[in-house]
Amino acid sequence: MLSGSTPATKLSVDQLLDRFATGTPRQRRPLIKQIEARADELAALGADLLSAFDPTGDDWAPGWILQVLQRQNPDCLSDLIQSPDQGWLTVESSVGLNYGPLQHELLNQSFEEADRITSQCLRELAGDAAVKRGYVYFTEVAPMSGVDLVSLDRLWTVYSQGRFGFTAQSQLLTALDGRYERLWPRIGWKCDGVWTRYPRAFTWSIEAPEGHMPLINQLRGVRLMDSLLKHPALVARRS
Repeated sequence: MLSGSTPATKLSVDQLLDRFATGTPRQRRPLIKQIEARADELAALGADLLSAFDPTGDDWAPGWILQVLQRQNPDCLSDLIQSPDQGWLTVESSVGLNYGPLQHELLNQSFEEADRITSQCLRELAGDAAVKRGYVYFTEVAPMSGVDLVSLDRLWTVYSQGRFGFTAQSQLLTALDGRYERLWPRIGWKCDGVWTRYPRAFTWSIEAPEGHMPLINQLRGVRLMDSLLKHPALVARRS
């Protein structure tokens, strides 16, 4: 807590929401549990609750608020989500993919199913041959729609407190000097030199290591993962 600031437990719900909306990621972290504890008060704000947030952005604060309400006050979501089939976050596809089911699973924190959907989306972005064989070749990444890769990344970012997604994985890799052999254990894909067993040994929750998801099960090795993280649309997103 910053010196001289009001303790979160003494904030009005409007003050709590404003601090959560405008704070830096570091300032927000101590407020996460407060948001959860005061879900009823937040729900009472009705349609104005998310007015400070941009559904075309990638801020994770509204994603966490929506996840809390989904668990504790699901009836109020109809006032916040104009299109239940698509979700609150506005995402685009240049090839006609529907990201509504993925957003639904992420909202419910059903991360294992969200990971499966993401893997399927990547195969569809890679083309019919990848869909038929059931996995993506690294050579199929470059032609993928940048619009769609950014949409996938935004969805994972918004509904994970910024912990998951391609951007989170790339930032960790950069912090590890680009060394994949250090990234795998850092994100929980390897332990003591052994690949983590899919799916049971993975942590399908918000408590998973940062960068743990999306797994995309076939990303075992460097070339496919490296091609994905170096896709021009994702590189531009980080710059």
